[in-house]
Amino acid sequence: METLIDERLEQYALDHTQAASPLLERLEKETVSSRRDHVMLTGRGEGQLLRLLTKLVGAKRVLEIGMFTGYSALSMASALPDDGELHTCDVDPEAEAIAKRYFAESPDGGKIHVHMGPALETMKSLDAPFDLAFIDADKENYPNYYEPVFELIRAGGLILFDNVLWSGKVLDPQDAETRAIHELNERVHEDDRVEHVMTTVRDGLLIAQKL
Repeated sequence: METLIDERLEQYALDHTQAASPLLERLEKETVSSRRDHVMLTGRGEGQLLRLLTKLVGAKRVLEIGMFTGYSALSMASALPDDGELHTCDVDPEAEAIAKRYFAESPDGGKIHVHMGPALETMKSLDAPFDLAFIDADKENYPNYYEPVFELIRAGGLILFDNVLWSGKVLDPQDAETRAIHELNERVHEDDRVEHVMTTVRDGLLIAQKL
């Protein structure tokens, strides 16, 4: 994943962002050292933003599509009340094993419910409403995730899609992943059922509030 802004500014922003917990720092180090696809890690800057948005919306129930090694799930779970719950979906058993080790160590791990298997199937078994959804999974399914997620989110809740700028490739979509992301971006932009803003946080974060 390419950096969208000057790396020095990126580091400056991180230097002025609240520190992550020691557990999250260890998770980040292990993910970077053990996974060749470690660029998929949410990381401290976006993780703190997700945590803050979870707090601001007063979330009690969160849906995540794309758990990876669990950084974003732990970040959001830390902002949930003691009786809150986060349902996270993934298909990678090796990433799941890492995530579950860290969930077991965290005081917030008991709030997290892991669903292994295709998220489009998992969502059929979940009860509404959710207060916030974070989607950071297979890009070709981004357009397919939107409506099922929308139906699960309460009015006033947030829907977040990650990587919506896709290293700038959305400016000239050529491959299937990029075309799918662009389709999702267009769909949300034209949807009068939401208020939305696209940010340049990391690789682009699309934030939509259901009206």
